[in-house]
Amino acid sequence: MHAPHACAPTVARGRLHPEEESTFRSCFQRDRDRIIHSSAFRRLKHKTQVFVEHEGDFYRTRLTHSIEVAQVARTISNALGLETDLTEAVALAHDLGHTPFGHTGEDALDALMQPYGGFDHNAQALRIVTSLERHYAEFDGLNLTWDTLEGIAKHNGPVLDPAVALLEYNARHDLELTTHASAEAQVAALADDIAYNNHDLMDGLRAGLFAEEDIQHLPIVGAAYAEVDRAYPNTDSYRRKHEALRRIFGVMVADLIDTSRLLIAQSRANSVDDLRRLGQSVIAFSPEMWNDLKVIRAYLFENMYRAPSVVEVREKVTEVMNELFPIYMNDPILLPARWNAVNVAAECEASLARIVADYVAGMTDRFALVQHERLTGKTLITRHG
Repeated sequence: MHAPHACAPTVARGRLHPEEESTFRSCFQRDRDRIIHSSAFRRLKHKTQVFVEHEGDFYRTRLTHSIEVAQVARTISNALGLETDLTEAVALAHDLGHTPFGHTGEDALDALMQPYGGFDHNAQALRIVTSLERHYAEFDGLNLTWDTLEGIAKHNGPVLDPAVALLEYNARHDLELTTHASAEAQVAALADDIAYNNHDLMDGLRAGLFAEEDIQHLPIVGAAYAEVDRAYPNTDSYRRKHEALRRIFGVMVADLIDTSRLLIAQSRANSVDDLRRLGQSVIAFSPEMWNDLKVIRAYLFENMYRAPSVVEVREKVTEVMNELFPIYMNDPILLPARWNAVNVAAECEASLARIVADYVAGMTDRFALVQHERLTGKTLITRHG
């Protein structure tokens, strides 16, 4: 049973290209399924979360991260009486626009694209699902519902300074960028925070960037380890770590649910549009939890994201991106024929740059490394195994 403020299929705003709806799937289930079957979703399997793909099979990739985010988001959405299929669709799509090599690759591509309007992975995700996926006979993109597109564009809040790609789409299909998104999309955004804080702690431990005793001074973390030690004093190190991390996960999820229930009640919203016009988010952590998360993030930033071994790889993959982009710009015949880059190059440099950005952003880590080695003769990173 949906809450009154949920974005139920019965209040969905439809698709840009009208279609006959399924008799056995809701519109949001259909959106979710189209995202899962997209080429961009499959490519997330070999795109960096923190550790570049060559460094080992244990670490999270963008694909496993997206699946974890979706699982957390469904749990929270269900507890709040929201539309779980819409929540899951937004969660699964939220990282579709990421480049190879994670945020390092995005930063490099954004710098390269500055003369042409920049690059933003959220706007690129929208570009993928509205244009670049070309499997259907009647339209480009996946023809997702307005509500799912809104969630992809605005899950982090109103978009007051839209990227070029987002502005271009919004001009023909208004996503009301200056308002908040549905509560379902807001859930997907904070489920992302919960997932990456927890799995980055696990991956950092696995990589040996810090030890269990190093993180027990952190808020939430120390209390979780103490609880495990009381309940299971003789458990082995591997189980101890897992038990502690699952408790950290649970504390964050419970806080988000409890705080959001209170905020939704205080809003007195009776529809999803009431929430959109509210002027503030209704899905949030408590102030105490938010402060704790900032401490954990600061620790991960210093000891994981800026660890010497990670920084060394960041520098190498930045070089890969910085060299691939101008190669394709200077010789667009190197791009696959279906991109029509040669004809575009003769007409408009900015349009060619966007095509090159689309192509490079869509690469997996390994494909980018292979193409870079083929085109430059350099081997900057050697795959293990």
